[in-house]
Amino acid sequence: MQQVKHLLAAKGNAVYAVAPDAAVYDALQQMADKNVGALAVIRGDELVGIISERDYARKVVLKDRSSRETPVSEIMTPGVVTIGPDASVDDCMRLCTDNRLRHLPVLDGGRVVGMVSIGDLVKATISEQRETINQLESYIVG
Repeated sequence: MQQVKHLLAAKGNAVYAVAPDAAVYDALQQMADKNVGALAVIRGDELVGIISERDYARKVVLKDRSSRETPVSEIMTPGVVTIGPDASVDDCMRLCTDNRLRHLPVLDGGRVVGMVSIGDLVKATISEQRETINQLESYIVG
């Protein structure tokens, strides 16, 4: 069974982050530049929240706020659900499903070392299932 550390090794463990006092516009620009749907919000070395496209849509656009004037801290999701590098893909899928999450920051020793998305988890699950099917077919054939 794959673990988060295997996913990060395969996809890379770049941490895309923004400061809580940054403008929402800057966070959106970084998300677009990096082609990601969420950023860790980090103050110093501490994860204080996460900002996603969903936060922007619901807390800026629908409330007619200015993304250039609104700080990330006003719309971020605090109290982030996190995982460790030794967590299994199944554990992550369960966390995402139970909490309706799309992104899970990966913490190792209290430090953010990566981020996995629901897309990463689905891809890993499909790959693992494909491998199992291939092994079963090989066993049956011979």
